[in-house]
Amino acid sequence: MDKLTADQDNGIDNSDVLPSEQTKLMTVYLAYAEDEKRQHYLALQVNCDTSLYAALQQAGWLVQFPDLARWCDEVADIVTPAAKRWHVGIYAQKQPLSYRLQPFDRIEVYRSLSADPMSQRKSKSRG
Repeated sequence: MDKLTADQDNGIDNSDVLPSEQTKLMTVYLAYAEDEKRQHYLALQVNCDTSLYAALQQAGWLVQFPDLARWCDEVADIVTPAAKRWHVGIYAQKQPLSYRLQPFDRIEVYRSLSADPMSQRKSKSRG
């Protein structure tokens, strides 16, 4: 009985391609709400085993957003994210810049809030 591979099943023959040429890519998503009116979203193809920092770099966001680049330089060696000053995460979970991405991860860049959301809601309900 012949065993079919996924490539044969799809009609694609990669038998002459070296394994080193078959780079495994995965899709990740980036999201950053710079403010209420400027929001940035991006789908990005990265190599497997790419770090969160490398994906930000590959997306060009460290050039596009100098404040983010400065912050990354300050915290590059931190392994455990600090709650108050951490600006990146995956699906609302703060992660170190060394975090290894998984397929379809959503990288989120957080911005500093000008006021506590709870206080804003209380003051709106009173007024």
